[in-house]
Amino acid sequence: MTSPYELPVRDILAKLIAFPTICRTENAELIDWAEGFLRDFGARCYRVSGKEEGRFNLFASIGPDTPDGIVLSAHSDVVPVEGQPWTTDPFVLTERDGKLYGRGSSDMKGFLACMLVAARYAASQSGLRAPLHLAISHDEEIGCVGVHSMLRDLAARGFQARGCVIGEPTGLRAVSGHKGKLAARIVCHGLAAHSANPDRGCNAIGLATDMVKVIEAVQEALKETGARDEHYEVPYSTMQVGLIRGGVALNIVPDMCEVQFEMRLLPGVDPQPLLDRLCVEADRLCSERPHARIEIETLNTYPGLHTPDDSSFLHEIMQITGDNAPSRIGFGTEGGLFSEYLDMPVVVCGPGSIDRAHKADEFILPKELQDGVKFVEQVVDMLVHS
Repeated sequence: MTSPYELPVRDILAKLIAFPTICRTENAELIDWAEGFLRDFGARCYRVSGKEEGRFNLFASIGPDTPDGIVLSAHSDVVPVEGQPWTTDPFVLTERDGKLYGRGSSDMKGFLACMLVAARYAASQSGLRAPLHLAISHDEEIGCVGVHSMLRDLAARGFQARGCVIGEPTGLRAVSGHKGKLAARIVCHGLAAHSANPDRGCNAIGLATDMVKVIEAVQEALKETGARDEHYEVPYSTMQVGLIRGGVALNIVPDMCEVQFEMRLLPGVDPQPLLDRLCVEADRLCSERPHARIEIETLNTYPGLHTPDDSSFLHEIMQITGDNAPSRIGFGTEGGLFSEYLDMPVVVCGPGSIDRAHKADEFILPKELQDGVKFVEQVVDMLVHS
């Protein structure tokens, strides 16, 4: 059996992909394996349990106990594969046509494999002047919910570091910002009646339709007069409805309809005024309809990321990547949470492409994986020369 000291990054990735750590399921076996791997190199490891049994975050450190280390971070969970037309086993790393296929290969077990190589590399450096930290979270794919317990624990310990690299797939471009997200539910209650006499009831679907129109009006206002940042592909905050459920039969006036929507907010944009507007409009609609009632509930939220362009840590990472200017991305990460809880600069940078994520036949290129290893080893070199 190949020892941890000799295991190539591709074999590490194969091992990680073999753990079917689908979001909302246990990740204990992967964490067990990663912790054992890291302890072989003398890493100081501790786990932080999630709310559900069998789900863990892992934090590990190698090197001196000083406040100027660097954090490499990845989530251990992947999205489901059910219903997708995979042509390979999604939980077996398979090379074909020069590509490495497997669920999580790009998002983001590819970077997690690079992190483990970085730990091994750091342990081999006799001149490490500051620590390398590794953060592995769970349930990122359902709204960055799992990492909170680890970040709360680190904050309570007074943890400090020079900066954090979140290894989401960016093609190894240095990213300094992304939008935040708020997901919410609107539950519209009406009054059931026979469809032969709909005036005796209150149609909850009709109520929900009007709330959808309100959301569309708010979206238009955000587009026309809201905050803008031209660094983003969509340079304004957005709102959109993604799910509607209502009604039980065609001949019954529906008494309930649920609408789920999300906001994607530029960093610094407060969602509360937008929610307040929805509440005002909901009250207005209910005042016009007997028996109508509307509830608005926030389901999940995470902040955007904004690392200032003059951040020294950002520029150190850009020196490695060769970027002349930082990029912005449209998808969310745990980066804003690391920044908020621990008050440190965060850069999103990792191998692979987000365009392959969440799809059948997700893959990473062997060269991308090797370039990821070179990147993290150069990050470790920053600690040697601190």
